[in-house]
Amino acid sequence: MQNITEASAPPLHRRAGSPAVRERTKRPAKRGWAMNLMYLPAAALLVVFVFVPLIQGIGLAFTNWDGYSPTRAFVGIANFAQLFTDATFHTALLNTLLFGFGCTLLQQVLGLALAVALDGRGRMSTVTRSIVYLPVLVSPVVMGLMYYLLFQYDRGALNDILGGLGLGQVAWLSSGPGAIAIIIAVNTLQFVGISMVIYLAGLQGISLEVYEAAALDGASGWVLLRSITIPLLQPAFISSVIINLIGGLKLFDVIQVLTGGGPGYASNSVSTLIGRTYFGQQAAGYASAMGVALFVIIAIVSVFLVRRMSRTDVNA
Repeated sequence: MQNITEASAPPLHRRAGSPAVRERTKRPAKRGWAMNLMYLPAAALLVVFVFVPLIQGIGLAFTNWDGYSPTRAFVGIANFAQLFTDATFHTALLNTLLFGFGCTLLQQVLGLALAVALDGRGRMSTVTRSIVYLPVLVSPVVMGLMYYLLFQYDRGALNDILGGLGLGQVAWLSSGPGAIAIIIAVNTLQFVGISMVIYLAGLQGISLEVYEAAALDGASGWVLLRSITIPLLQPAFISSVIINLIGGLKLFDVIQVLTGGGPGYASNSVSTLIGRTYFGQQAAGYASAMGVALFVIIAIVSVFLVRRMSRTDVNA
C-alpha cells in the first residue's frame, strides 16, 4: 500500500508546497497587479467626467444659483419640494416614462421579429441586417433633423407629397400626443438595430438539437417560438430592455431637434426641460434638482432590472 501511494503521488515539483509551485502561484498575482494599473486612466476619466459633476450637481440642487452669478445661497430642499407642485415637470416626467417604456416595448417587438426573420447566413440576410443597424451609427441630432425635414408643416416632404396628391397639409407636430408618438417612432426606428443584434446573438446561442427534439414531439411554427425560442431568449431580452429603457429615459437629442419640447412644453422630456430651465429661466439650482430626480429614477429602474437579470441567470 505504501508503494502504491508513493507511486501515485505527484512529482515533487508539482506538489503544492514545492518551491516551483509557489513561484508559479506568485507570478499571476504580479501580472494581475500590473494589469490593474491599466484601469487607472479609465478610472480617472470616470471620476473627472462622471463622479465629480454628479457630486457638484447634487450640491447645486440645494442652492438658488442662476447659472451665471458668482454667488449662490443654500435653500435646503426647496427645489425638490417645488418638483412635487410643478405641473410642467409632471408633464415632462410622464413624457419621459412614455419615451422610455414606449420605445423599449416597440424595440423589443420589432427587434425580435427582425432577428427571427434574419437568422440565417444568406447574403441578403447579411445586407438587410446591415441596413437595419445602420441608423444606430447616425448621430441622433442628424436623425432628428432628417425627420424634421420630413414632418415639418411648411415644405416638409410628407406635406409636399400630400399636396401633390391634391390632399390637405397635416400639422404633424402641432399637438403634444402627435409629437410624442412621432418621437417614439423615430427613436425606435433608429435604435431597433441594437435589439436585433442582441436577439440574433441569443438565437445563435440556442442549440439546434433543442428544436429538433421539439420537432419530433410535433411542435412547429408559433409553438416553437412561444415554448422554445422566447424562454431561452430571456437573458437577451433583459439585456436589450436594460439598454433600450435607460436610453429612452435619457432621451434628449431627437426631442430637442425635432420639436424643441413643443408645442409649448407638451413634448418635453426631463432632460430637455432641464436645458430649458437652466438656460431659458436661468434657474440652475432648480434644473440640478430635476437632474438629481432623473438620476434617481434611472438608478432605481437599472437596479431593478439588473437584479431581475441576475435572478434569471441563476435560475437558468
